[in-house]
Amino acid sequence: MSTTPGIRRAEKALPEESVREILETGFSGHLATVGSDGYPYCLPLLYVWIDEKIWVHATAAKGHLRTNIDHDSRVCFEIDCPGDVFAYGRFECDTSVSYRSVIAFGRIAVMDCEVDKTKFCTALMAKYGDADWGRPADFFPRLKAITVYAITVERLTGKSNPLPQVADQWPAKDFSKTPDAKPPAA
Repeated sequence: MSTTPGIRRAEKALPEESVREILETGFSGHLATVGSDGYPYCLPLLYVWIDEKIWVHATAAKGHLRTNIDHDSRVCFEIDCPGDVFAYGRFECDTSVSYRSVIAFGRIAVMDCEVDKTKFCTALMAKYGDADWGRPADFFPRLKAITVYAITVERLTGKSNPLPQVADQWPAKDFSKTPDAKPPAA
C-alpha cells in the first residue's frame, strides 16, 4: 500500500504513522462512489478501522449507495480533521485553513454475515458510544436492518497544512501570492 501517490505538494504529505492515527481516531468520513450514469455520489458516514479496512454501514434498503456499489466496487473515502482559518497575506484571498486529511482509494464489499455485522457494531459503539448511557452492551437487535461494508484500501494518502505560529501569520509576516498587487483606490 502506497502512502503518497498523487500528492502534488509533497511537503504536505503526512508520515505513515500520522495517517494511521487519523484512520483510527478520525471522527467521520465521506464515502464517494460512482453510479452507472457516471455521476459521483458522496455521503458522510461514521466509520471504524478494523483489520486494516475501513468499515461503514447504511440502511439495508437498496438506495443510491448500494446501487452504485453494486455497479462498481471502486470507492474513495476521505477523513478530514479541520483546524483554524488563518490569514497569511494582506488580501482577502490570502487565507487558508489548517488541517490534516486522509484519502483512501480501494474496493468496497458487503459484509453480510451476522458475525461481521456484530463485530462492526461493537467497534462502532466502542468508538462513539458512552458507557454512562447505561444501555445493554453488545446487543444489536436490528442487524437485519443494516448493511455493513468494508473497504479494502489499495492506495492511501495523507496531507496536512499546520497552523503557522502567530509570528508567521499576517500581519507579522506577509506571504501574499501576489506581492505586487495594489488594492483599488477607495
